[in-house]
Amino acid sequence: MKATRLAVLAASLVLVAGPIAVAQDSDVSEIVVTGSRMQDYEPTETPAIVLKKRADNILTRIEVTCDTRDPVQRKAELKATLQALVKGAAAAGIELAVETDDVVRKFDAADLDGIIRAAAKVDTSTATLTLKTRVLPTDTYDSVTGRIEAFVKKTPKTGRTEVLMSGGWDLTLIGPGQYRSDIISLVAADANRTARAFGDGYSVVVEGLTLPVTWYQSAPLELALYIPYRQTVTR
Repeated sequence: MKATRLAVLAASLVLVAGPIAVAQDSDVSEIVVTGSRMQDYEPTETPAIVLKKRADNILTRIEVTCDTRDPVQRKAELKATLQALVKGAAAAGIELAVETDDVVRKFDAADLDGIIRAAAKVDTSTATLTLKTRVLPTDTYDSVTGRIEAFVKKTPKTGRTEVLMSGGWDLTLIGPGQYRSDIISLVAADANRTARAFGDGYSVVVEGLTLPVTWYQSAPLELALYIPYRQTVTR
């Protein structure tokens, strides 16, 4: 039966297609999954088979600003507040980070001067940081966002410095390529079920499994990972 032969083919896809594609996206970079990915999700263009994964972290951006008129004092006040953020972060379960091309990297506390810049408003300086905290198994959306909000509120602000939160929240995922084999296993199992549903003499051809793992936000703290494959029932 072709359906029986498909089981062997599907199993081999896990072994053969997996390593080929892992070389493309096996990095351990932490990627940012913005909420807009959920809005842009197009069900007619996305495979039905996805791997649901709880996000590794949640993050938001802050602007640390100071409008003290004297530039030397302004910079000193701004740096003092930034140092307070750095000092209190670990105890609060918060990590300071920076983002480049949707990839999150840990902030180097020695680079405080490097992130301070002139703001559009006259006699004002600002610094942009990303605040990140781990999504724990027991967390709800309110508890995990509340952890960051409480940290910002508690941090001492020096002089005329303010810490402004962006109000937006994004999820992160570490090394999405590591889930390739799990996704392919789900695709193979679904292909076998599909072939059996059509009966003797039918098989399923799966294409696209060498494409990179991609994702969208499926719930407040959940991501849906998939490979944009296509399958065709043949006889």
